[in-house]
Amino acid sequence: MWNIFKLFSGGKSDGGSGAKSAGASGGSLRELEGFVDYVVKALVDYPDEVSVSTVENGEGASIQIRCRKEDIGKIVGKRGKTIMAIRSLVSGAAGRQRKRVSVDVLD
Repeated sequence: MWNIFKLFSGGKSDGGSGAKSAGASGGSLRELEGFVDYVVKALVDYPDEVSVSTVENGEGASIQIRCRKEDIGKIVGKRGKTIMAIRSLVSGAAGRQRKRVSVDVLD
């Protein structure tokens, strides 16, 4: 399971006394994927049918969410506010690792 404190604090588990970062070769990317998976499954009516995967590309990575069509509205939210909040959190945490990560909802 992902550690939310480590995810949003730049990978340090304590005040900087020898703590390791979240890992340069995708460890933090997997944690971000786990965070998105957790949040999305808490929002939808059919959490067992949610699939979250990560695709790396030349510019960074994309976390892709697949779910039932009925649940897309719950993930997007009114005027897109829910997905914008998820994207903002993921972007901020990825920025601390000097990575670019986008979040996409696929139909």
